[in-house]
Amino acid sequence: MAEDNFTLTTFYTSWQAYQDHLKETLAPLTADQLALRAAPHLRTIGEIATHIVGCRAGWFTEVLGEDGGADVKAALRWDEPGAPARTADELVRGLDHTWRLMTDCLARWSPDEMRQTFTDDWDGKQVELPRAWVVWHVLEHDLHHGGEISLTLGMHGIQAHFTS
Repeated sequence: MAEDNFTLTTFYTSWQAYQDHLKETLAPLTADQLALRAAPHLRTIGEIATHIVGCRAGWFTEVLGEDGGADVKAALRWDEPGAPARTADELVRGLDHTWRLMTDCLARWSPDEMRQTFTDDWDGKQVELPRAWVVWHVLEHDLHHGGEISLTLGMHGIQAHFTS
């Protein structure tokens, strides 16, 4: 972070550990395991992981206006209806590409830049969102859907790697 802060450094270091656990969990999964779901109407494990990658890419590039490069731009389409299923390797690379974008941004943004607001459309209503809120939202989104992956794997007797 541009201006180091012990509390924020702690949060971001822990988020990095969570990112690593998510990658460790996904990396060995087969196509059949990525196709598992908790219930017929819920996303598959692979769809949840692509949703995490797509969310990161969307918030940081489309809302915050960051240039994530070709790999991150390609990931924007991963979460669209009808998008092809991704392999475990692709999912891990997508997590890595979006992680690199996010950490590069967090390393250079100042406290004033974290307070800067951006306009977004929520159900036809224009809202102003501080950059810091967007970062928080992406973090809590990772945690929510990572938990969903862990639960789904556990329901099918597969160990997730979300603990040290």
